[in-house]
This record gives sequence, C-alpha cells and structure tokens, in this order.
Amino acid sequence: PGTHPYDMVTWERRDARITNYRDGSVAFEQLGVEVPSSWSVNATNILAQKYFRGTPGSSARESSLKQVADRVADTITAWGVKDGYFTDDHEAEAFNAELKYLIITQRAAFNSPVWFNIGVAGVPQQASACFILSVEDTMKSILNWYVEEGTIFKGGSGSGINLSKIRSSAEQLNGGGTASGPVSFMRGADASAGTIKSGGKTRRAAKMVILDVDHPDIEDFIWCKALEERKARVLRDAGFDMDLDGKDYASIQYQNANNSVRVTDEFMQAVVDGADWDLIAVTTGEVVETVKARDLMRQISEATWQCADPGMQFDTTINRWHTAASTGRINGSNPCSEYMHLDDSACNLASINLLHYLGDDDDDVFDVAGFTHTVEVFFTAQEILVGNADYPTEGIAETSRRFRQLGLGYANLGAMLMALGLPYDSDGGRAWAGAVTALLTGHAYATSARTAGRMGPFAGYVDNEEHMLRVLRMHRDAAAEIDEHLVPSVLLEAARNSWDEAVELGSANGVRNSQASVLAPTGTIGLLMDCDTTGIEPDLGLCKMKKLVGGGTMTIVNQTVPRALRRLGYAPQQVAEIVAYVDENKSILGSPHLRPEHIPVFACSMGDNDIHYRGHVQMMGAVQPFISGAISKTVNMPEHVTVEDVEQLHLEAWQLGIKAVAIYRDNCKVAQPLAMAKKEVKEGAAAEVAAGADPVQVIERIVEKVSKPSREKLPRNRRSRTFEFRLADCKGFVTVGEYDDGRPGEIWMNVSKQGSTLAGIMDAFAISISYGLQYGVPLHAYVETLTNMRFEPAGMTDDPDIRFATSLVDYIFRRLAVDYLPLAQRMELGILSVG
Repeated sequence: PGTHPYDMVTWERRDARITNYRDGSVAFEQLGVEVPSSWSVNATNILAQKYFRGTPGSSARESSLKQVADRVADTITAWGVKDGYFTDDHEAEAFNAELKYLIITQRAAFNSPVWFNIGVAGVPQQASACFILSVEDTMKSILNWYVEEGTIFKGGSGSGINLSKIRSSAEQLNGGGTASGPVSFMRGADASAGTIKSGGKTRRAAKMVILDVDHPDIEDFIWCKALEERKARVLRDAGFDMDLDGKDYASIQYQNANNSVRVTDEFMQAVVDGADWDLIAVTTGEVVETVKARDLMRQISEATWQCADPGMQFDTTINRWHTAASTGRINGSNPCSEYMHLDDSACNLASINLLHYLGDDDDDVFDVAGFTHTVEVFFTAQEILVGNADYPTEGIAETSRRFRQLGLGYANLGAMLMALGLPYDSDGGRAWAGAVTALLTGHAYATSARTAGRMGPFAGYVDNEEHMLRVLRMHRDAAAEIDEHLVPSVLLEAARNSWDEAVELGSANGVRNSQASVLAPTGTIGLLMDCDTTGIEPDLGLCKMKKLVGGGTMTIVNQTVPRALRRLGYAPQQVAEIVAYVDENKSILGSPHLRPEHIPVFACSMGDNDIHYRGHVQMMGAVQPFISGAISKTVNMPEHVTVEDVEQLHLEAWQLGIKAVAIYRDNCKVAQPLAMAKKEVKEGAAAEVAAGADPVQVIERIVEKVSKPSREKLPRNRRSRTFEFRLADCKGFVTVGEYDDGRPGEIWMNVSKQGSTLAGIMDAFAISISYGLQYGVPLHAYVETLTNMRFEPAGMTDDPDIRFATSLVDYIFRRLAVDYLPLAQRMELGILSVG
C-alpha cells in the first residue's frame, strides 16, 4: 500500500538482439530496452521484438516494459471504471497497481493480441487470440470465410473452422457438374494464411481446419498434409530450402493450418467393435459410401505418424461439457484446440506462471491466497476486455458479448512439478496438476458468479441456465475424486471449496461468463514470463533451443534442475556437480550422485530420459475435468513408434475423456520449429549465452559470451580401426583414429580410382570431419545429419551389417554409428545392423 509497483523492482537498460541461426546476422536489434533486472535476455528479446509498438528507430517506438504495462493496464482500468466494475476510485487504483505488478514480475500475462493492440491509437482494440468461424455451403459464404480469416490474422489472432457443411467432391452442384469439396477450398485459405503475418509482426498466422468423420471427403482430408510433406522431403533432398522460414517451403500446401478430424462416440465404438461406418452426403443426407471404421481410424493414425496431422477431436465429449447447448452445438475450435464453443465466437486468453506460487527450496507450500488473488485480478481484466474489445465481424462481436467466453490458464506446470521433486508421469504429479487446475477454474467461476451479482449474468444465461449449472456440478463432482493422500490438504480443500462457492453463487446470481478456463500452449508469453515449460507441457529437454519464426534462435535452459535437486536433499556440491554434468552432456543420465529413483523427476518430452507418451495423455486426462474448454497439448512420441502405437494412443485419449489430442512423432516433419540442443557453448560458470555459434553444426544459439573453440588433439601414439567396403562399383577403406577412451577422433578414406575427383573430394571431406570431431562435434550429430544423403555411387554393399546405402557418405556414417554409437542412440536415429 502506498508503493507504486514499479518501485518494487530494480530496473536496468540493456540491448535486445536476436541473431539469425543460418549466418549469424542480426535478425532484430533494439538498444537501451528497459526491463526489470530479474528478466532474462530471452524475455527481453521477446518483449522488444514482439510486443513493443511503434515504428522501429522512431521516437514513437516503445522502449520500456513500463510503457507496455501502462498502455495495457491503464486502458483496461479506464474501461472498467466506465462500465461500473469498481465501487470507487480507490478500488480502481488498487486493481491497476495489482495488474501492473503481476505483469512486471512475470506472474501472469495476457495473450499476444492484448500486447499487440490494446491501448494503441488508431488500431482495432482486438484482444482475443482465439476465434471460431462458420461456413455454409455457398460460394458467397466460402469467400466470406477467406475474408474473415484474413481480418483475424491481421489483428494478431488465429481462427478455426469446421468445413463439414460444404458439400463433398462426390456431390453435384445445383447447376450441374461436380462440387470441388472442402479440401479444394482449403488451398485458397492456406495461401491467404501464409501471406498474412499475425498482427503485422513476425508471428505466423494460426488456423485450424476440422472435418467430421462422416463427411464423404474425409479420406482426402486425412491425407492432404501427409502428401505435401512427402513433397517437402523430395525437395529437401534435392537441395531446396525446406526450413520453416525458408522461401522454398512456402510452396508446400496446407502447412499453415492444423487439421483435425471430429469423431463421435459412435465412431469410436465402431472402431472398437470392427463395425462399418457410413459417409453421409451433405446435401441429401444419403449414404455415399460405407467403409470400415477401423480402416478409417488406421488412415488417421498413419497420416499422423507420417506428418503429425490430423489431430483428433472427440465431439461427444466436447458437447457433453457444453455450457450453452440450448443455443447451439460446439462444432469447431481455435487453432490449438483449447477453445471450443459456439460458432462465430471469440475468446481472450491469459496464463499464470505457476512456479511463482510455489514456496522456496525448503518449502513446497503452494501460495493459495496469492494464486487465487491473481485469478481474480486477471479474470476481471479479461472480463472487462471482452465487453470493450473490437471484433473482426458483427457476428463474432454479438456472440462474444452475449456469452462472454474467457480463457484463463497457466504455464510452467512441468517446472513446478520438477521443483516439487515429482515426476510428470506419476500419480502424485497428476494429482497436484488436477488440484491446481481445479482451484484455478473453480475460483474463476466463483469470481464470475460474484461479478454476475453486480453486473448481471451473460445475456445467453437464461436460455442455458440448466446446462450451465449442470456443467458446474460436473466440475465439482470431479474435484471430489482427487486423491487427498497425494495433495496437500490446504490446496485440495481450497480447490473443493472454490467449486462449492461457484455452484452456490452461480445458482443464486447466475454467472457472468459461459466459459472460464482453457489450457493454451503459451509459447510466446511463456518465454515472456521466463517459464521453463509452456502450458501443461513437461520440459522438452533439460537443454534445448528454439528457432524463432521471424529468424534467429534462442537457447532455453531449464532453470529448475538445481532447485529440484536441492528439494530432493542433495548437498550443494552434489548439486553443482550434477548440473555441470548436464551442461556438458545434455543429459542427466550417468551424472554423479543422482539416485536411480530420482531419474524420473527429470524426465522430459524428448531425449534419452523421455516421458512415455502414455504419460502425456494421462496428464491430460487428470486435468481435463477441471477445464471449461480443452487443452492445447502435443503428445510427443519417439521416432521409432509404430502406426499401431499412434492408433492405441488415440483410443486411450478418447477413453480418458480428453476433448482433443494432437500427436507429434519426433522428426516426422521436414521443418521442425523446436529442437533439442545438440551442443552448448560452455564458458566457466557463465549463466546465459548471447551471441555465438558452433562453426560446424547447423544449429546456432544466442549466448552472452563468445566462447573460443578448443581442439582436443589425438595422442601421438593411438589405436586405429580400419574397415574395407564395396558400394556398387566403388571399393575403399576407412581408417578411424581413436582417443584413449575409444572415441573416434579422425577418419581417413581411401577410395578406388585414385586421383579421381571423387577421391579428392573424399580426402577433403575426411579432413573436415576429423577437425570437427576434435573440436567437439559429437559423432551422433554427424550421423543424424549425413545419413540418408542420396547420390552415386549407391546401392548394395558387401557389409553384412549394412546391406544397402544411398551414397558413400550414407554408408560410411552408418558404419561409424554401428561401431561407435550406443544402441539407444542408434535406435533413436533408426540405424540398426542387420544382425
């Protein structure tokens, strides 16, 4: 009280700079950016590049977090005063100060459109990140879909649509001829999305396309992205730039949308029973074709295995939890599948950084009072926004103001569980996640019901009162099922009490908002809040890097590892040695002092200590009953899983009551935006890194210090291993010089036809590889990059372990992998000997 929130933190000015991972050039730079000293370089870069408004280099350009927080918080507060949300000026001032404090201390953040637009003069005050559109079976409606979608992208948001009302390519047009079908019209919408940058920024436009499983064009829909992905692989192998931002990648169709198949319980049961499934004409309702449900399910799973699309949305489950079913059914979702509500509606999102509400290393108490207060402040801010924001169409504006859908959620769940010493894939981890999620949504609905007592319920409440209260009771009943032996009693009691209050106040006052919560991916705002993990996700890896869509890369190092180790009782010196091992090896496996029972605590989505993919869907099943909408969550599967594994995971997701599931098999796409760090630049105890690059590997990263590479020369007297080979008509020898510990440190090649161009090139190639190995490039990285290269000579070999190779380079590095890489790494790379 009496202290301005900006005076409660220490501020500093620093330069924001992001370098391009291809060539080290500066992709973005702004000097003298003012942020709290506690903010990382990564968060500073995100703020400056993504959320500062005004022309770069001009006096109108924002340069301080204070300006951004003032712009957003002051605008929301002024709207709240105008609409009567506060009893007096003192309450309004307190709300304003608390909102700014939560923003600058990285405790919570709005979705990107709020930062893009709110308080910026001369632009529509669009605040929603999520839109659901609709389309009818007319050319006018289809063309209007293109226009509405483009308008949404321009404002910095994304949209989803269900195309099942568009007649199939098997049906006739009124004037004669055959219809194009929805998949054909998707091409035009995809091209539009690829052209328009989100909010005029460097974010890629986001969109979702959905088709019901009984639509006659469902098979074309299932395969449309997988076929394009095959084209991308061919072009990549031919030397075209297939990076996510590469100019050649733009020629690949359907890549700007997430595709999902909408399935019912009837279809899923038909899959289980091995029954037939009818595809129904849109125009007449007649059966166009009868297929086997299992065959259709297998096609969905096979396409997903190939390219991560389509996802699946479970229609019966979605509409069972619908709070406005009397008005209309839920047909669509936003691009990430977390917002599911009426057609032609919007949802503004915000997320809370969970790790800020956990006690210090010696105290695992969750700050229930602080957390619920943050829920109240941010939920109120979102409620003020929904009534004052601009919308791209009158239809969306009317539905959104009538039903006032909000999407409060969280980030850093994975980091919080790790800090608690709980494995993500454990009963304890799932119980904690369920309790925190129940507290968030329960308190949000209780806040909504209190607001309804002052401002009135949402306009569509009267028609939907029965459904609204029924769903609230379903949430409350689910909270009673959380295992009280696995969660602190204070947290669980608060969660259950919040639902009792929501049901009681909702029955008396109605509720102000037809939806309260979603779990969004929080990709960009998660970085803004310095989160180790995004949304509901576990960490991708203890050390990793992310390619920014606008160019450049950013290193994201898990800051929770030492905290978790201290929580588990390790001594300071042990913690330091384990962390140093992780820094050097990019893995916690094999680190000194670590007890075997603690290894699962540090399991991640990818890497050599990965969470089993069933653990991902089980976590979703644990929190879904406490979310108004759905969960944006990628279920990461290792590269070696089968199509059958994918199919079983789809079935399990349905059985767990999840509303939607998206699966990503590692390396299934040519352009992969988030990848594991291969090798970090290391310099003493440097905390972070700002500019610099490994000269050999493709991946570069931002570092604070430039690290001088060091060469580990081979001993003068060393062991070597020579193998002879024949590939097609080419015969040769490869000699590998080894370090004392058996690692390869040099290779020499001698191929037939000495003096030929091929022999000379291979000599130079061997020298460059030898230098790379001695400067620290792991053999694993070479094998991953250079196998599967295609050029002559190619074909059969005389090697009993490797019978076929696509090129000389492919054979040599497969041979090196078999000789020098452990089996687990070779399995990850898909390189196994014939024996």
